[in-house]
Amino acid sequence: MQHAEKISITVTPEMMRALRASVEAGEYASTSEAIRDALRIWDRERREHEERIAAIRSRIRKSLDDPRPDLSSAKVDSKLEHIFTSAKKRK
Repeated sequence: MQHAEKISITVTPEMMRALRASVEAGEYASTSEAIRDALRIWDRERREHEERIAAIRSRIRKSLDDPRPDLSSAKVDSKLEHIFTSAKKRK
């Protein structure tokens, strides 16, 4: 393990019971190991969230930069009506 920094945290009694139960069940060697695993999961989820947000922003930017003219609401309604009618006919 890399150089580790010791910290102090406060958790609810329920969290502590869950941590101890996990260690006692053999899922982790120690509560510290369980906390480190939780932090790794938290970090991965943060990075995944950042990637999703970047992808959404990219799609928005691509849409805003699209040179094609905007559709009017009447045109959108017409296209949707066509899609729905076609779907009903297939059923």
